[in-house]
Amino acid sequence: MMTKIPAQLQTLALPVIASPMFLVSNPALVIAQCCAGIVGSFPALNARPQEALDVWLTEIESGLALFRAAHPDRAIAPYAVNLIVHQSNPRLTDDLETCVRHRVPVVITSLHAPDAVVDSVHAYGGMVLHDVTTVRHAKKALAAGVDGLILVCAGAGGHAGALSPFALVPEVRAFYDGLLVLAGAITSGAGILAAQTLGCQLAYMGTRFIASEEAAALPEHKQMIVTSTAADILYTPYFSGVSGNYLKPSIRAAGLDPDNLPDGDAADMNFAKPKKWKDIWGCGQGAGNIHAVLPATEIVARLKCEYEDAKRQFLPH
Repeated sequence: MMTKIPAQLQTLALPVIASPMFLVSNPALVIAQCCAGIVGSFPALNARPQEALDVWLTEIESGLALFRAAHPDRAIAPYAVNLIVHQSNPRLTDDLETCVRHRVPVVITSLHAPDAVVDSVHAYGGMVLHDVTTVRHAKKALAAGVDGLILVCAGAGGHAGALSPFALVPEVRAFYDGLLVLAGAITSGAGILAAQTLGCQLAYMGTRFIASEEAAALPEHKQMIVTSTAADILYTPYFSGVSGNYLKPSIRAAGLDPDNLPDGDAADMNFAKPKKWKDIWGCGQGAGNIHAVLPATEIVARLKCEYEDAKRQFLPH
């Protein structure tokens, strides 16, 4: 039997973590997501310069406190910060210290086993979730002591794995009965329920919230998602050295041919600096299920309705 959702996440209005999106997630979006009852998150590297991270965290905490005071009967979800645990990230130590000072409830780590992060976050009672794309990465993260795994499967926006969730989830479940969060083209309430049916407690959703009013994405990026389908998504390591999913129209607009890109080099990764590829826009394969740019609160409300409808249709009474 699967472990129940940890106490910190049991009051969610919907079993969803909004994934941290590079150059897209911001305090306004995180506040809206948490107030709507799902975990809102952002990459620490979106706050620039490093000193701005303290400002962003203060803004989020103040915004959630104001909402809590005005709506004492509402359950507000915790927020999360994504830390890139990779040698190319010179901000890691300072960003971690800032997160510890603010006692960030959930820290999401990526790209390297997060041993030092786990110790620091556990010291104040926070939880650490780690992005993985393979069984090998999952085992390394668990050895580091993380509180849960985010399985980033085929179809996820931005950096993503190549494995189907139908392959990766049961392989991980064979040796781990703890918290699993599933990422990969989940854009609907039915998709959230499917993630749970497959064996995960929570769904991880990013692309759906790029097309939100609060997101920092350019209007052209949001509209491109609304008009795109899975056929418009390219999976390539070219832009950062790590394979990810990107919108082909944005690649063409940058003067490149998405059908003729060379391989990327992981040695080129530098997540601490804005890349010349900032106008190459990430997007998951679920874009074809997104038809409008909406406030985050309305997106969550629609997902809740879809989720409840799916439960009534597919789960026995």
